[in-house]
Amino acid sequence: MERAVGIGGYFFRADDPDSLAAWYESTLGIPSMSTGEPWQQEAGPTVFVPFPADTDYFGRRDQQAMLNFRVRDLDAMLSQLRAAGAAVDDEISEASFGRFGHAVDPEGNRIELWEVWEDPAS
Repeated sequence: MERAVGIGGYFFRADDPDSLAAWYESTLGIPSMSTGEPWQQEAGPTVFVPFPADTDYFGRRDQQAMLNFRVRDLDAMLSQLRAAGAAVDDEISEASFGRFGHAVDPEGNRIELWEVWEDPAS
């Protein structure tokens, strides 16, 4: 069976695409295709999980999907986002496979930040 080998892109609507692209580049270091080069992510796990239609996990009910970004240092990234004026949740959750925090982009989209445990058994 042929299968997908990775995520090739994530496309979403924005009221101000240029401004939102600039925000993601300046706060998370993710360049948009407007720079001419696609973002090269580091190797690591990617999780694909459908959620129930009535989930509150994504924030707003009209938000149909949520981006989850792997980060090296969750605390540093959350501090960086706060310093840039982003709305950042105070709660950090932990699971057997890492730590999670949440923030909201300038257009109100909730994003998740995942610090993957180096040793999944820890």
